[in-house]
Amino acid sequence: MSDEQTTAAAPRSLAEALRARDDGSLAALLRARPDLLGPVPNDMTQLATRAGTRASVIRALERLDRYTQQVAQALAVAPDPTTYGTLETLLPGEDSAAALPRAVATLRGQALVWGGDDDQLRLVRTARELLAPTPQHPSPTGLGPTVAEVTSGMSPGRVQEIVGAAGLPSTHDPVSAVAALTALFTDPTRMSALLDDAPAESIDVLNRLVWGPPYGQVTAQPAAHLRWLLDRGLLVPTNPGTVVLPREVALHLRGGRAHRGLEPLAPPVREKATHRPQVVDAAAAAEAYTAVSTVEELLKDWDEGGPAVLRAGGLSVRDLKRTAVALDSTEPTAAFWVELAYAAGLLASDSEADERYAATPAYDEWVLLPPAERWERLAAAWLPATRTAGLVGSRDGKDRTLSALGPHLDRSAAPEVRGRVLALLLTELPEGASPDPDSVIERLTWERPSPAALDLRTRLAQWTLAEAELLGITGRGALSAHGRTLLRSPDDDHAAPHPLTPAEAALTAARAAKILAPLLPEPLDHVLLQADLTAVAPGPLERPLADALSVLADIESKGGATVYRFTPGSVRRALDSGRTASDLQTFLAQHSRTPVPQPLAYLIDDVARRHGHLRIGAASAYVRCDDDAVLGEIMADRRSAPLRLRRLAPTVLAAQADPGTLLEGLRSMGFAPAAETPEGDVLIARAHAHRTPPRTAPDPVPDGPPLPDDTLIDAALRAIRAGDAASTAPRKQAPAHPGNGELPRTGSAETLATMQAAVLTGEALWIGYVNAEGAASQRVIAPVRVEGGFVTAYDHTADEVRTYPLHRVTGVAELSEQ
Repeated sequence: MSDEQTTAAAPRSLAEALRARDDGSLAALLRARPDLLGPVPNDMTQLATRAGTRASVIRALERLDRYTQQVAQALAVAPDPTTYGTLETLLPGEDSAAALPRAVATLRGQALVWGGDDDQLRLVRTARELLAPTPQHPSPTGLGPTVAEVTSGMSPGRVQEIVGAAGLPSTHDPVSAVAALTALFTDPTRMSALLDDAPAESIDVLNRLVWGPPYGQVTAQPAAHLRWLLDRGLLVPTNPGTVVLPREVALHLRGGRAHRGLEPLAPPVREKATHRPQVVDAAAAAEAYTAVSTVEELLKDWDEGGPAVLRAGGLSVRDLKRTAVALDSTEPTAAFWVELAYAAGLLASDSEADERYAATPAYDEWVLLPPAERWERLAAAWLPATRTAGLVGSRDGKDRTLSALGPHLDRSAAPEVRGRVLALLLTELPEGASPDPDSVIERLTWERPSPAALDLRTRLAQWTLAEAELLGITGRGALSAHGRTLLRSPDDDHAAPHPLTPAEAALTAARAAKILAPLLPEPLDHVLLQADLTAVAPGPLERPLADALSVLADIESKGGATVYRFTPGSVRRALDSGRTASDLQTFLAQHSRTPVPQPLAYLIDDVARRHGHLRIGAASAYVRCDDDAVLGEIMADRRSAPLRLRRLAPTVLAAQADPGTLLEGLRSMGFAPAAETPEGDVLIARAHAHRTPPRTAPDPVPDGPPLPDDTLIDAALRAIRAGDAASTAPRKQAPAHPGNGELPRTGSAETLATMQAAVLTGEALWIGYVNAEGAASQRVIAPVRVEGGFVTAYDHTADEVRTYPLHRVTGVAELSEQ
């Protein structure tokens, strides 16, 4: 092929470069830059225009790794177009030479670089404007403007003076003078000879500016060594008192390097410790069971209605502290459990007048599932969640404290960082190895070095490692077997290359739960009763036993074994729920591996004997007792004064307090009263489970446009290709439609006649069409029927049969036979 043919075949614009791509390459572009699909472009020209918009280019640049950004920065200071060899000179080194093809391919793939081949690499104009050095936005390379740019406002006489001082012959115009000066500064031999004559102080000045920033300050009367540099154009004034080092001079002093330091290789994730995989899985399973138990305990604690919702939304600091005490954890950890339950749809506000937090109806279904399936729900909710519990207690941009369950906790980058951190543990470390957290953060910083999001991404990475341990995805810092399954693609055993769809995520979570299930402890059906009025549960208890025991005794300590303590108050609580002393004795005897201790039997019998001896009902309130001596004892007790009691009859006392206050008051005096119904029966006290109306889990806040699936990408490619075919189809030249790319304009009569003729001949036509929203487009159609003011035709652009109103057709043109 001749040079003329090669030049003619080279794309002249980004649109032509995109048009030459295959569908696989275009699909990769749309997947990497999903903002290009909103809405679907009409053709390649519109796709290229959208790919070059400032917002889209900034977003694409921010998502490049550090070395690929360095390549883009080098392209911004290189000639346009540039060659691959020039890039290799700007980015020297063996590691850089090995990584450069990948970086250039990435930039090409994301439509940030285009060109016919490696001899015509062009950075898109918007990216060049963003990355090129300016006084307001210095380049990360530390380079300044070129000689041509910095002398553009200089007088022709001054340019000739610089040319003469540099030892060059004078020229007839400033353009050739600047070209001669540029040729001198880019010639290593002549440039070295020029600098050999420079004073040592002048070289020191150049060395201070060579790696940037390239700007310096001078006085109105510069010293001799500065005057030597100014006279020869090695420093050029930009503003009064400010000079700049031209780019060509800096590159010569740097040896042609665009960056002081290159980072072509991703920093490795280092191991902190190594454990046997069995130890990791056991530790992770224990944490997973604790996670499930903690969430259940939290919602059980809020069973009758949890804390009130703040006016601005969220949980108060005092309620968070109370929750932390109830869960025996720190406040940040309690905030994580609360947010996790909310993300899983198990917790919400009840939306009543006195708004409070409570469990949702979904909790009643969740609590009946096996432990592994309950963990599956929690893990599946955590991975894509954008609500960030680590922010609780900090302040937002308006100096407002961020509260748990409150607004402003969503961070759209959280799922991406969370998934990437766990993927690094999966792909970079062997089984049983825990990572060095600093190395994980270094890797994430290299992969996404955007300064704006650096601090947040660092904190998100730290929170991810801690939360994964709490949730049992990792054990002792290393990824567990079920954690690895959770992160793998459903189709194979490799890490998922992109965020999973909801269906894929549900499948992997179910597979992980199956691996976790055998590792979880089996629930026990017994406890060990001890003589000190305690019961020890050596492991997790079956749900009916745990529920009954939580009524009969108070939890004293948690851990590998749970210790319950029996007290008069806890026994009375069980009696209030309708159980009798014999029921309690039988229950304990059936579920204890040790005999019921005598002190515990005496405690139950003693509380039961006195339970209900006093009866309290609503008059405002009254006390009745068959033993008038007991009532006399109450009246004589000074502690009863606040209840304001008076005797109505030998066996009845009246009080000016409500029944609840009267009950608590007499219990604090050592009595065991029981409430009664208006019919005189003992009132059975059972906990009332408060539930919110049905609630769905909160939707994650997307980080930009949602990732398109394969179906959408295929449809978009067909539409873009068809639209491009319509816009570039050759058309017959005629005065009415000159074929200059504009929509055809024909009268209604000519439009109708051409349509009817095409129905008879079966030819395709090119039409302009304006839809109901006023959006204009061009299409290639094959008319089938024209009647009633409508044309029915096969639309090549949409690849389907459609009907168009004729009054919305701007014009029609016949296609060329080519």
